[in-house]
Amino acid sequence: MDKKFYKNSASNVIKNDQTISIMENSNAIEFHSSLSEYNPTPLISLPNLSKKHNVGNIYVKDESFRFGLNAFKGLGASYAIHKSLTKNPKTAIFCTATDGNHGRAVAWAATKFGKKSVIYVPKDTSLNRIKAIENEGAKVIRVNGNYDEACLQAEKMSKENDWTLVQDMAWEGYTEIPALIMAGYLTLFKELESNIHKNNKSQIDLVFLQAGVGSMAGAGVYYYLNKYGENRPKIVIVEPEQADGILFSFKNNKLSTSVGNSNTIMAGLNCETPSMSAWDLLKSGADYSIKVSDDYAKMAIRELYFPTGSDKRIISGESGVGGFAGFLAILNEKEFRTIKSELEINKNTNILFISTEGNTDKQIFEEIINDNL
Repeated sequence: MDKKFYKNSASNVIKNDQTISIMENSNAIEFHSSLSEYNPTPLISLPNLSKKHNVGNIYVKDESFRFGLNAFKGLGASYAIHKSLTKNPKTAIFCTATDGNHGRAVAWAATKFGKKSVIYVPKDTSLNRIKAIENEGAKVIRVNGNYDEACLQAEKMSKENDWTLVQDMAWEGYTEIPALIMAGYLTLFKELESNIHKNNKSQIDLVFLQAGVGSMAGAGVYYYLNKYGENRPKIVIVEPEQADGILFSFKNNKLSTSVGNSNTIMAGLNCETPSMSAWDLLKSGADYSIKVSDDYAKMAIRELYFPTGSDKRIISGESGVGGFAGFLAILNEKEFRTIKSELEINKNTNILFISTEGNTDKQIFEEIINDNL
C-alpha cells in the first residue's frame, strides 16, 4: 500500500548556504511596504468552524487580497525582480514557467518595473489562467508537456535569448533567484507579527502549508525555525495525491520526482519535482508530509465558501485550500488517525492555514461550489 504520509524526525538544522544567507538578510517586507499596492492581507478567525471540528481556533490568512493578483505569488516575484534589477538594471525580459499564479505575478512585476516577460505554461493550463497572465502584459507560450518540462523550456530559452529566468524552483547551479522568491514570501509570515506571532512563543500550535515545488512552505519552515526554534508550532506539508514530489522525496530520503499522473484540480500545486532549496528547509522543520485527493480540496472550498454560522465567507481556490484540505483529510481518513493523535489535534489546538489564492479559475470554482465538479 502506498502510504499517504511521512513522519519527519529530522533535527532542526538548516544548511548555512546561499539560500539561508539571502533569507537572513532579506528586507522584503520593507520593499513590499514601499509599493503603492501594498496592504497586509487579512487574518480571519473562524470560531464556528473551529467548534464544528472540535478544535481551539482556526485562523486563515487570506492571500486573495494580495496586490490585486488574487494570490500570494506577487510577494516572491516582485522582490526577486527588484533585487535582480538592482544588480542588472539593463535586464529587458524576464521569463518563467508556471501553472498560473507565479507566471501572472512575474508578468505583473515585470510590467511594474517597465520590463517585458515571456511565460511558459504546461499543456493542461486552462485558458482562464493563460488570459489572466496575458492581461498583465506577458507573452504566454504553451509547452506540450507538464510543469517540469515547461521549466526546462523556460531555462533553455532564457539562456539562448539572454533573458533573466525568474523561476521559483531551485536546482544545482540555479539557487539565487529561487532564494529571493522565498525571501519575498517571508512578508506573508512577518505580517502575522501584529497578531498571532507577537511574542517569543507562538499562539499557534499547528500550521498547514500546501506545496507545489515547496517555496512558500520552505519559507514558512524557515520563518518558524528562525523565530521560535524549539518552541515553533508543528508543521504539516500538504500536496495533491498525484503530484507528491515532496512526500516521495521524504520516502526516498533524497530529492525525487513524483511518479503520480499529475492529474489534479490543484493546478498551483501540480509540480512533479521539489525545489532543491525548499527541500533542504522542509527536511529541517516539517513534522509531517501528506498527500490528499481532489475530493478534500472541493470539500474545503465549499466549507469556506458556505460559512458555518456567522463566520466570514472566504473565497479560496483549488490550490488555496490545500492546507485546509489536508486538515479535513486527517479528520476523516482512517489512515491519518495516528497523525491526528501525534499532532495532538483537540479542542484546545490553535491552527493556521494560508489561503494562497482566491478563485483564480472562476469557471472551475463555480462548478465546485455548485457541486458540479
